[in-house]
Amino acid sequence: MAALATPDDRKIIYRDIQHQILSCNRCQLSTTRKHAVPGEGRLDSNVLFVGEGPGEQEDLRGLPFVGAAGKLLDQLIRSLGRTRPEVYITNLVKCRPPGNRDPLPEEINACRPYLIAQIGLICPRVICTLGRHALHALINPTWSISSVHGRAVQKDGIFFFPTFHPAAALYHPASKEDLINDFLRLKALLQQEKPPWI
Repeated sequence: MAALATPDDRKIIYRDIQHQILSCNRCQLSTTRKHAVPGEGRLDSNVLFVGEGPGEQEDLRGLPFVGAAGKLLDQLIRSLGRTRPEVYITNLVKCRPPGNRDPLPEEINACRPYLIAQIGLICPRVICTLGRHALHALINPTWSISSVHGRAVQKDGIFFFPTFHPAAALYHPASKEDLINDFLRLKALLQQEKPPWI
């Protein structure tokens, strides 16, 4: 239904999803958050970025990727010839795990319907998973991010493109070069019908 929705229909559906996320109490994260972080961006974007979960700055502001990792993600998005408002950015879990710990499986599962609804509404051509948690939840739970980053796979009519989380480059500078190279491949994926490496 979302693929055939008018722009006005999309906005109505989007507001409903946002409202559900902002008022959600499906898991324990709702008891410790300051703000839920539904995501933001263009509702007809052909690329959707999915991270792990909000950090401290995101929790304070209610927006995704606004801390140091977000600044790097903005640079990487610009390397695609895009701006942040031209893509859609969200996370597996919409509330900050305390102390920035890894999200628990039950927390990811509680948020899964929201992410599925966002994917169904936006209908992206490419979903770029940022980090191992998004890789495991959306592509394959047995894959290692260091082994598969920068390689697109097609599933259910969507290209999934795993890469490192931008925060990894902040703590492990060697990952930054990998991220830059992966985004060059992502740019090619967005420009081609079927990239040669698939």
